Amino acid sequence: MESLARRRSRAEKILCALAERFPDAHCTLDHRNPYELLVATVLAAQCTDKRVNLVTPELFKKYPDAKQLAGAGQADLQELIRSTGFFRNKAKSLAAMAKSLVDCHDGKVPGTLDELTTLAGVGRKTANVIIANCFGGQAIIVDTHCKRLSRRLGLTEESNPDKIELDLQKAVAEGKWSAWSHLMIFHGRGICLARKPRCPECPVEPLCPYDNKTKA
Repeated sequence: MESLARRRSRAEKILCALAERFPDAHCTLDHRNPYELLVATVLAAQCTDKRVNLVTPELFKKYPDAKQLAGAGQADLQELIRSTGFFRNKAKSLAAMAKSLVDCHDGKVPGTLDELTTLAGVGRKTANVIIANCFGGQAIIVDTHCKRLSRRLGLTEESNPDKIELDLQKAVAEGKWSAWSHLMIFHGRGICLARKPRCPECPVEPLCPYDNKTKA
């Protein structure tokens, strides 16, 4: 079994290699403030960032802040976000989240994990997106790419996102948690694909213990 020290060393090498391959890794949801990113992240569930970015300009034009979103009609909101999928549930979540912001935070998005996760419809992953991208904090964002890649890379054996987050917090230097999250997303989208990873062109292949690697 790999020791924690060796896992940390390997994680650092992985991070450095991916940072060289993807120097522009960043959050690809368009936003100008924490409110917009919070809304966009809710919409991004089981939807591509590209699709969300097509929807949000009109949404933010009509509902530019939490107070106005909290008062949105469900039918209108559903129509605006229909193309992101699961639009009925997402519309309910957005309205409830906005109401929480208005009722508890004067319409402003809070900057701590505890405060964010008290908002209706906001879990740890969404909260960590906000912390990492809006408030200069360090956070591990366990989305579908991070979950898949961290298991393939042998940095966790867990399937529960909260437990994966804890394992990665131990393996990755705290000052690089947010960078790690962005790199996992870029690597997962571009090379370490879900169905058929492109192992021959992977910059971290020598550091990866995945036992079902593809060949050239």
